[in-house]
Amino acid sequence: MLVGATPGPGGEFAAGAAYRLQPPLHELVSTVMAPTGALSGADGQIRPFGVQGLFHADHRALSQATLLVDGREPEAIGHVHEEAGRTRFVSLARWLGDPHPDPTVRLERVREVGARGMSERVEITSTASVAVTASVTVELGCDFAPIEVVKSGGDTVPAEPDGPEPDHPDPGPMGLSWRSGAIRVTAAGEDARAETGGGGRLRWELSLPPGGSATLRWEVVVDDPAAVVVAPARALEWSRPEVTAADRRLTRLLHQSLEDLRSLRLAETGAPEDTFLGAGVPWFLTLFGRDSLWAARMLLPLGTDLAAGTLRVLARRQGRRVDPASGEAPGKIMHELRRHEFTVEGNGLRLPAAYYGTIDATPLWISLLHDAWRWGMPEREVAALLPAMEAALGWLADFADPDGDGFVEYIDTSARGLANQGWKDSGDSIRFRDGSQAKPPIALVEVQGYAYEAARKAASLLEAFGRPGADRWNEHADALSERFRARFWVDGPHGRFPALALDTDKRPVDALTSNIGHLLGTGLLSEEESAQVASLLAAPMMSGGYGLRTMSSGDGGFSPLSYHCGSIWAHDTAIVLAGLARAGFAPQAAGLAEGLLAAGEAFGYRLPELYAGDGAGPRPGLGRPMPYPAACRPQAWSAAAAVTIAHAALGLYPDVPAGRVLLRPMAGAPLGALSARGLRVAGAEVSVAVDAAGRATVTGLPPGLDLDVL
Repeated sequence: MLVGATPGPGGEFAAGAAYRLQPPLHELVSTVMAPTGALSGADGQIRPFGVQGLFHADHRALSQATLLVDGREPEAIGHVHEEAGRTRFVSLARWLGDPHPDPTVRLERVREVGARGMSERVEITSTASVAVTASVTVELGCDFAPIEVVKSGGDTVPAEPDGPEPDHPDPGPMGLSWRSGAIRVTAAGEDARAETGGGGRLRWELSLPPGGSATLRWEVVVDDPAAVVVAPARALEWSRPEVTAADRRLTRLLHQSLEDLRSLRLAETGAPEDTFLGAGVPWFLTLFGRDSLWAARMLLPLGTDLAAGTLRVLARRQGRRVDPASGEAPGKIMHELRRHEFTVEGNGLRLPAAYYGTIDATPLWISLLHDAWRWGMPEREVAALLPAMEAALGWLADFADPDGDGFVEYIDTSARGLANQGWKDSGDSIRFRDGSQAKPPIALVEVQGYAYEAARKAASLLEAFGRPGADRWNEHADALSERFRARFWVDGPHGRFPALALDTDKRPVDALTSNIGHLLGTGLLSEEESAQVASLLAAPMMSGGYGLRTMSSGDGGFSPLSYHCGSIWAHDTAIVLAGLARAGFAPQAAGLAEGLLAAGEAFGYRLPELYAGDGAGPRPGLGRPMPYPAACRPQAWSAAAAVTIAHAALGLYPDVPAGRVLLRPMAGAPLGALSARGLRVAGAEVSVAVDAAGRATVTGLPPGLDLDVL
């Protein structure tokens, strides 16, 4: 992967960046319990190259953990994710035991990752008719590499030691230890001998009688007082609904996705009661404004506690001053949080530890507050956040439109930050139909929808809570709608559609992209305009066999393995299918849902951050979606997409303050009959069932809510 061309939400691109190869991820296995995650080969081995390792809060704690039997690697036969933070790897030592073709010595390596480290249990079983003896070792290494160095494919070297050299750890009475600054890593094995020299290792001498078994245990603990994120202190913030579906792919995808979401829960150091979701493993396991907000919004059908925690964390970090270097401005919601400056050597990118270079997080914050209120977030919690909402509105009024043309836009004036600051934040993502790149300042199409929606929803909150300003923000939304209709709509080969953006000269950037699907449900489009957008998004040039392409296959900038110009992102597809379903475009929504379910099946029900947008028909000629090599997996908003599929199919839309609930199931969905027990509305457990004909029933609604079925 070319770091200069295709970054993720961490912002690895700066204009004019040099290319550096990034290590691939697509064949690695992630075992995660935030803020810690292990990446290994499919055999469970953590080898000292690429991005393999045990990571904790943006640093690599172990760069090697290889299991050897008599100095040889066992032969892997498979692995399974058992639950959040636990993976079982199965391998064979075929050179041991009885001398015939059937293997008689089996190893099961059970890896458990926790908030402060990792433990492993190696279960060795013999069915041989003879005794088995062997020397078992775990070879360990530690380089303390920062995540940005690993991501950029840079060379890693041992950190300056505080005591023993990292590559020659001191043996202690309980094992091995490494230190770099305030970070300390210790490793020990039960009944193991710790050895040094050429790294460190833990050794066991094994002796099994015929048909015998043994279990070896070891663990590594990370002490990291400078980490800015920690594990949450509270219990799980959302329900685990009991879902039954005729299409078993949905239940399998939901199960794995909810486990992955559980593993991505984080809190800020010093505020462990407010939970948010880290964006993704391994590059973005920290607070990301846009990602964390979207993931919390997608999980609202399971409860409002995650939304409340996310809102509060971001409100505490809300901008208070104007700082071009960090992108901070009064009222602005931040983009990402790191422990130190995030610097990628060779491409000019230098992001402060708290970076605000995002154009959409602020209106998304406002909309999440409103939507959580409608799902039943307690009024006292909503009221406590209204001052932060008013500050966010202040940013929209005073800082979001620097040239005064009436549209929300961005430009990186620091020359060290993100060149593009929407969700498609790679440097080459904003392109005209002919493939040429737009120049900033950029006014993105979906951001105008977010701003319109935020203005309307803020007005509703202000009016409901007796605060001034509702009329002003309704008028703001009306004016934005008129300007948008006059400036953004363009003609293309397949009819009229909203342009991707306006560039520095206020020219419409006329590529056909998935961005326009984010307008559905914001209120910015008329019914006729929504129908035109829905028709274009459902066409083969946009809807590949496995979801929604980020750019039309007919555009000059299209490439199926481009980060943002032709690939498929699960969260992007889910946002659009949700908008389609709620607006009544069930067939189009159903097609996208089917694509995501097919992709989920192909990727073992753990949807990656993105994957290739190959093919132009209902199924690409390759027969399965191809991975994007550097995609995070698990990724919070990709995992949350599974909840969105189920929610869109069930069609439950509460408005608790207004005392009503709308039920609009996605008739014609490919899912068949579907039911869910344990959804949450105003804290009550609600059940929804939809039969194969699309008829729906609801039980468990709190008193005082009227049901309206469409």
